Amino acid sequence: MRRIAVLLAALAAVFTMAAASDPSERLPDPAQEAQAREIFQQVRCLVCQNESIDDSDADLARDLRQVVREQVAAGKTEAQVKSFLTDRYGEYVLLKPAFSLGNAALWGAPLLIVIAGVALLALRLRRRDLPVPLTAEEEARVAALLDDEADLDTIPPRRAP
Repeated sequence: MRRIAVLLAALAAVFTMAAASDPSERLPDPAQEAQAREIFQQVRCLVCQNESIDDSDADLARDLRQVVREQVAAGKTEAQVKSFLTDRYGEYVLLKPAFSLGNAALWGAPLLIVIAGVALLALRLRRRDLPVPLTAEEEARVAALLDDEADLDTIPPRRAP
């Protein structure tokens, strides 16, 4: 029974931390607060870098949440708030940046480099020099060299003095 109580207390603490935000920061209109919280999930904390501002406890994340709430309270749409943030902090502030030609080039360049490398390798392997058959004169020289080598094998090794 005691273990269950400890487990429930721990879960309650986790849920309280997850929902923790200063009530004075929240917007009075629940619909606007919900809209702001949805935007929080899409904006990157520039300090933590892989967390949304909703998940981060950094001071900058708190400031960004306040900016988003002010924008939402002013009646701005989600697109307008995102535009405001990207104008101020760059496209990196969005966890999922909008599709653009620059982003496509950034993500597609490594794939194109790999494809070009495979194509060059295939072309190189295709054009490699195949062995040319020996002429009759060259075959005779090889046979003579092999005969000389066979004669050397019959000579007893030299003894050390």
